[in-house]
Amino acid sequence: MADKYLKQSSQLGNMERPQVAVLDFGSQYSHLIARRVREMHVYCELYSCLVSAEELGKHTITAIILSGGPNSVYEEGAPHVSKEIWEMIKEREIPVLGICYGMQELAHTFGGDVAPGLKREYGKAMVSRVEGCTSKLLEGLPAEFQMWMSHGDKLHATPTGFKHIAGTSNADFVAIENPETRMWGLQFHPEVTHSPLGPLILKNFVVNIAGAKQDWVMEDYANEFIESVRKQVGEKGHVIGAVSGGVDSTVAAVLMTKAIGDRFHAVLVDNGCLRKNEATNVLKRMREECGVNLICVDASDRFLSLLKGVTEPEKKRKIIGGLFIDVFQEESQRIVRESGPCDFLLQGTLYPDVIESISYKGPSATIKTHHNVGGLPASMKLKLIEPLRELFKDEVRELGMALGIHEESVWRHPFPGPGLAIRILGEVTAERVKILQEADAIVIEELLKTGHYRKIGQAFVVLLPVKSVGVMGDGRTYENVAALRCVETTDYMTADFYHLPYDVMSNISSRVINEVRGINRLCYDISSKPPATIEWE
Repeated sequence: MADKYLKQSSQLGNMERPQVAVLDFGSQYSHLIARRVREMHVYCELYSCLVSAEELGKHTITAIILSGGPNSVYEEGAPHVSKEIWEMIKEREIPVLGICYGMQELAHTFGGDVAPGLKREYGKAMVSRVEGCTSKLLEGLPAEFQMWMSHGDKLHATPTGFKHIAGTSNADFVAIENPETRMWGLQFHPEVTHSPLGPLILKNFVVNIAGAKQDWVMEDYANEFIESVRKQVGEKGHVIGAVSGGVDSTVAAVLMTKAIGDRFHAVLVDNGCLRKNEATNVLKRMREECGVNLICVDASDRFLSLLKGVTEPEKKRKIIGGLFIDVFQEESQRIVRESGPCDFLLQGTLYPDVIESISYKGPSATIKTHHNVGGLPASMKLKLIEPLRELFKDEVRELGMALGIHEESVWRHPFPGPGLAIRILGEVTAERVKILQEADAIVIEELLKTGHYRKIGQAFVVLLPVKSVGVMGDGRTYENVAALRCVETTDYMTADFYHLPYDVMSNISSRVINEVRGINRLCYDISSKPPATIEWE
């Protein structure tokens, strides 16, 4: 799969759409650069820094941004932009912005001096413009402004033809430019939230300098996809797809329904580990509100039977993933018997999944199997359609709103493919699922009622394989401990715990312990990602 992604972009065959290309050198912030550009309504894609000139040259590139990275440009084995890419940049006169390692790559390539600094610089720093500076890159910024630094190496001499336009108390050359060759470099990270004026610098480069059009809007994207998929599927073709009721599968399903109507067959598999009343609610919402041709397959007894006695999280995932495929195949065969050949499969792949595969380091080490079950066997011989493949999560929500999907559906928190099975630590049983369903329902209800739900990226309860002593009335209890997890995040790649007010915490705890038989203690998870993951398993 990684090789497949490395050889292609995420485009749906649209090579002519103008784009900003971000070349990734392995920075943890590379995806943020792409998101910041998209927020300007400018289309942007991320590529490995080792992308070939042949691949990049297929696209209409309006600007190139070189990301940061963990290496030192002068070390053996450090990644570098190929000579052919530099030749293409010169020939097409493409403007280039280097950020952190990206600036050092510019310096290294064009005769500057990069070496370790006497003092490393991590965190907030005040950047001062050079007196009399009229650089277009810094247009609209004050004489001094705060930016986020993250570097050990620094520029000791500017490359040939470049001049420095800003510095800090620790480094003279934190912003450089060569307007004649249309190249700019920044030692700091304008893409992170700790750089308040960073978006202005990026806009200066992308819109004012590169002249990129701000025409990346979801209404146009939806219309483009609908037209494209109608041609791909044809007038009689059928598409099948699994839905969960989450925002990604809902948006994908509605988009497909608008394109081909009832020839899209949506399948909801009830694995016995969904939220309370989830299957009923999803059926009602998708059928009545969204007009999706949806069937629900209740396979809960089959899933719970196979999960009996299983406690190891990865094994749980594989059991659920394997049986999901079996159930989905069975339902697909039924649809084919009743409706005729079905040649296409709808999947809700998002752009962060693509980024994971095209990043400089390639796919990261497997921490755990991906929550959203995929990997349907090649024997099904289905062609993939992935309408959300180019989009970040916030863009999926924006697309959902543009499609007229109810706000409640668009802003639902993510829910893992294996469901509550990975929020029940230890063995999954029908009784433990019911306990967790009740606790989870109370939490969501309280967060909605108090206005915190939309401020939180993801909220859920985890049922622990631990019991504790409690007192209820005059009696002693010995029941389960549960943990409440609420996180703030925009991209789900990093997250901080949400500072839920004590009174809300107290009310949630009181309701869960009093109303849910089987829980007598509720804890609050204050871990951030990294080092913790959002889900517990």
